[in-house]
Amino acid sequence: METIALVGNPNSGKTTLFNALTGANQKTGNYPGVTVTRVSGTLRTPHGHKFELLDLPGCYSLSPKAPDERITRDVLLGDLEGSELPTAVVCVVDASNLERHLYLVLQVVDLGLPVVVALNKVDLAEKSGLRINVELLSEELGLPVVPLQANKGKGVVDLKHALRRPFPRPSSRKWQADKHTESAVHELTRQLESQGTPNASAHAIHLLADTEYRMKQQPGIDDGVRMAGIEEAAKCIRAGASPDEQISRARTRWVQSICKVAARRHNQDGAVGGLTVSDKIDQVILHPLWGWVVFAALMFAVFWMIFSLSEYPMAWVEAGIGAVSESVSNIMPEGDLRDLVVDGVIAGVGSVVIFLPQILLLLFCIGMMETTGYMARAALLMDGLMSKVGLSGRAFLPLLSSYACAIPGIMATRSMDSAKQRLLTILIAPWMSCTARLPVYSLLIGMLLAGYGATVQALVLAGIYLLGTTSALLAAWMLAPRVKGDEQASHFLMELPCYSIPDMSYIGRHLVERTWSFLRKAGTVILGLCILLWALQTYPKPGQGTPAAEDAALALEQSYMGKMGHAIEPAVKPLGYDWRTGTALIAAFAAREVFNANLAISYSVEEDEDEDRFLEKLRAKLGNATWPDGRKVYTPLTTFSLLIFFVYALQCLPTTVVVRRETGSWKWALGQLVAMTGVAWLAAFAVYQVGSLFA
Repeated sequence: METIALVGNPNSGKTTLFNALTGANQKTGNYPGVTVTRVSGTLRTPHGHKFELLDLPGCYSLSPKAPDERITRDVLLGDLEGSELPTAVVCVVDASNLERHLYLVLQVVDLGLPVVVALNKVDLAEKSGLRINVELLSEELGLPVVPLQANKGKGVVDLKHALRRPFPRPSSRKWQADKHTESAVHELTRQLESQGTPNASAHAIHLLADTEYRMKQQPGIDDGVRMAGIEEAAKCIRAGASPDEQISRARTRWVQSICKVAARRHNQDGAVGGLTVSDKIDQVILHPLWGWVVFAALMFAVFWMIFSLSEYPMAWVEAGIGAVSESVSNIMPEGDLRDLVVDGVIAGVGSVVIFLPQILLLLFCIGMMETTGYMARAALLMDGLMSKVGLSGRAFLPLLSSYACAIPGIMATRSMDSAKQRLLTILIAPWMSCTARLPVYSLLIGMLLAGYGATVQALVLAGIYLLGTTSALLAAWMLAPRVKGDEQASHFLMELPCYSIPDMSYIGRHLVERTWSFLRKAGTVILGLCILLWALQTYPKPGQGTPAAEDAALALEQSYMGKMGHAIEPAVKPLGYDWRTGTALIAAFAAREVFNANLAISYSVEEDEDEDRFLEKLRAKLGNATWPDGRKVYTPLTTFSLLIFFVYALQCLPTTVVVRRETGSWKWALGQLVAMTGVAWLAAFAVYQVGSLFA
């Protein structure tokens, strides 16, 4: 099946258009040999043709600096091993940012592939006073141009009609650089053609237009030709100017000349210029004072919603789990197998799944901020603060994504062009309190603030998130001088899209994907751990007639889990924890979500159909637990110490695996695991020991 590539700048609406063109026929995976996600789907045109539509990572230029952008360049050049050269390209252009987005179109045209321009967001361009003559634009570019609103589905059918076979002839290169650069292009093209290199002209231009491309070994480019490219570039520099600058200026001049004749901006009075609606909103949102007030209010609203609005769906989930548990108990005969299914599998996984509504609420809020255009403003607002600790504003989005889950947050660092910035962001990302911590926070905050309302609990939760964020930024400030890498400042560049109505279809798909990912994790890693934990606390079974056979707590203490807990008690006792809490911490190293389930099992707390009654029983059990000398184990100080431990501890083996994959080294992955565990232990130790002096 022939392939059509979809390319465009970030925030151009490329993914929205991809979904509109392919519907639900999407496949995801990784590109061969690299970790960047590959998304493709099936596109059917009104003419009966069937294509594979490939959604390439967004980029501002085909002279890339980030891993995602390199993938886009290599696919379009046909250099990526295991990926065929696309038959045609659809360039998605944000009509309201025409001049900036046309630069990428011009680069794609230079590749010699058939191109169709999807002129997206024409409604926003018109609202901002920008009038685009589509026919004239098409004539100047020498390409089919289709105006559309991808989020409304308008123009999508017209775009499919434009993708008719045979594809229109590739447009010829429009711009002309200085004579030295043009001569170098012709010479390199001749050499590449003599070696049988496909798409020789496009490779020749890239050898001259991209310093990094010609300085590093490239697939499909002979080293001799690459060295010739270096020599030709040196000749141009000796003649007065570098070829990359000459080519960039020539392209920019051509884009400006096109925009000059095909687009004009008017305000409401008909005069050229003036502030758009988005500009006027930004005067408040990006204000040095009011911008932070809005940001803080939005963050508090998100945390309040997580605690208050999730109450009812959580009750429904709990009722469903209780019904399943009761049904299985009635069907299966008594014995170890029923105990395993009911007490190990259903109770263990259910104690995690019950927090799914809270997780989805957070993801919904992030999706709303992304699709309305506020997320980019928040990143811009944070750039000034983050630069003070050695981070670029580009780190904001990966760090914000880490609030949902550290794994996609770490993977999102691929869009960062600085290797040093990327590594710094990966190292601190797990300190942004992810949703996996919510179940633990809910239990512990409930114990600390029993009897207080949702508002107080939300304030405390917001404080915990603030503590994790502040600690992450402080860690970045301390690590920045010690992490080796590019010392050149990386300038923050981010498209500020116009404000728009939330794209509920995008948010819906996002929630479905995350829900499936969470449930898959609950059904694999967490399920396996729950079964293992049940076995450890069940075996060896006490003999008939022994005291342990009549005492569940004594039986638990004599089990494998009890022995493990006693073995690590000297390490956790200075933090205020007993061997049962220590056992739960061991289990939580694999996945934080299982902490509650393990704690309930360790303290022999039975499930209850009513969540409030279950939490009350668990809190009562923890509150009544004592040391051998009669002192309470779970004092407010112990609970607070445990809360601090979870703010700082990594405790997520899947995250460690992803860090190893993204950094290419176990050194960073294991170093991060050990360092975060050490910091968590020291912080909890300080809280408990210092607090004990005043208790």
